[in-house]
Amino acid sequence: MQVASYLKLSVAVAIATIGLKTVAWWLTGSVGLLSDALEALVNLAGALFALAMVTLAALPPDEGHPYGHHKAEYFSSAFEGVLILVAALAILWAAFDRFLHPQPLAQLGLGLALSVLASVLNAALAWGMLRKARAMRSMALEADARHLFTDVWTSAGVVLGLAAVHFTGWQWMDPLLAAAVALNILREGLSLVRRSFDGLMDQALEPEVQARIDAVLEEFRHENTIRFDHVYSRRAGQRRFVDLHMHMPRSWSLGRAAAVRTSVEQALMSAVPGLRATIQLLPMDVESRFDDREDLI
Repeated sequence: MQVASYLKLSVAVAIATIGLKTVAWWLTGSVGLLSDALEALVNLAGALFALAMVTLAALPPDEGHPYGHHKAEYFSSAFEGVLILVAALAILWAAFDRFLHPQPLAQLGLGLALSVLASVLNAALAWGMLRKARAMRSMALEADARHLFTDVWTSAGVVLGLAAVHFTGWQWMDPLLAAAVALNILREGLSLVRRSFDGLMDQALEPEVQARIDAVLEEFRHENTIRFDHVYSRRAGQRRFVDLHMHMPRSWSLGRAAAVRTSVEQALMSAVPGLRATIQLLPMDVESRFDDREDLI
């Protein structure tokens, strides 16, 4: 199943869970279940926006975007993070109002059963989405999956808390629980926004991926004939890039130098699937300074 297919399934599950959790809140009057239903609404909006951004990211390069549209996924993650922050503030407001005006809860058994059913749907989908996100390196899909997992843990906390309300009669636990839910999803929202900004600012590749690149270059490096420097990497959505200089003897023919460069490129792309390598050829005794960091200050 492709990334877009998972997001379409996420939209369908979000609609179903909104219905289940809204009915659960309507039956019980619990502000804790209301907070759960609001987060499900955020799930729907996030999944719809993620689907739009993944579709955009999949477009091929064009004249205006010669490097492709891969970074569109980061907008999806940031948008979902902002939605989470808004939902958290709304839940905190509802919890504060319920602290001031406590109300008895009704039909907790049926309401909690509906909430548990919605959580099971979310958990199954989130597990599958997170595995696919890691395989495809999709920021949008990972953001949606992690949001769903947050929703699952949120629902678990709500269910346990309301069960305690049912057995103890402590009505104040309901708004307290809603506030705890809000603080938890507030943390998740801030994390998503931060990671999105990191991606938009050309974050370097993961250390383990960089280590694979270094290992490949080490195989080709030779003290007297080949050396590498200015090795820079970055991520853009599902795509990975590395730029570097390869130095070789001035006496080599252009054909020989190009053949070695091709071998290095193929080895890099085999070691890191999805990698795009840009290698500039230079004589061994020439240093390029156009991209030195001190020149950018």
